[in-house]
Amino acid sequence: MRGLRLFVLGLALGAAACGCKNDGPAPAGKKDTVEKEQGAKEAAMGLTLKWLGHASFRISNEDTVVYIDPWKLRDSPHDANLVLVSHSHHDHYSPDDIEKVSGDDTKLAASNDVVLKERNGQTIAPGMTLEFVGVRVQGVPAYNPAKQFHPKANQWVGFIIEIGGKRIYYAGDTDITDEMKSLKDIDVALLPVGGTYTMSAAEAAEAAGYIKPKLAVPYHWGDIVGSKNDADSFAQKAVCEVKVLKPGEAISL
Repeated sequence: MRGLRLFVLGLALGAAACGCKNDGPAPAGKKDTVEKEQGAKEAAMGLTLKWLGHASFRISNEDTVVYIDPWKLRDSPHDANLVLVSHSHHDHYSPDDIEKVSGDDTKLAASNDVVLKERNGQTIAPGMTLEFVGVRVQGVPAYNPAKQFHPKANQWVGFIIEIGGKRIYYAGDTDITDEMKSLKDIDVALLPVGGTYTMSAAEAAEAAGYIKPKLAVPYHWGDIVGSKNDADSFAQKAVCEVKVLKPGEAISL
């Protein structure tokens, strides 16, 4: 009888152990499935803009995916058709993060110093226009007229990205410049608001007044310099519609 009780107890413990295994971590492939589902959801949104944090963005339209200054990415989607890098400061040019988004056919367009360091890609300078499948990119000067952090002589850039029938301006690391004031027909302006190395929130709001975009999105806050208060201050001062995104948040354009 005692042996029978031990046998039944053993069966119960075995069943409990099986139950614990079923409650354990999800299979490794589940993460990939979630990422694919998220990608499919964004594709259904049409032309989308996602803020990845700091100065990094992902723009997607149908089968075309563009990354701008990828940095501190958590995932390695390897889904980029085009990677744009504005200049070689570490929070904008990250070889590891370029690798995370790149596939076999990914193109790189960047300032000349980045192309030299990467030993790959095509240089885009201020005033230069490059054509890619589904995307047209124009280099716009990005510099500090009165500060030493981003000299005009370095030929660092922002971008006007024409994709999905929209013109998206990514300012790069810059203050207000004469070239910026002359921009026309911008649908979405991505503007730095953190101050110190770039425009402050008030200066970015002034810049938006010159550019007159339909929508503006603040960046260069939440890491290194700048805070949510800067982003909110910009939203209050700007004369156009403003969307303050959370890291990883995507919007349809």
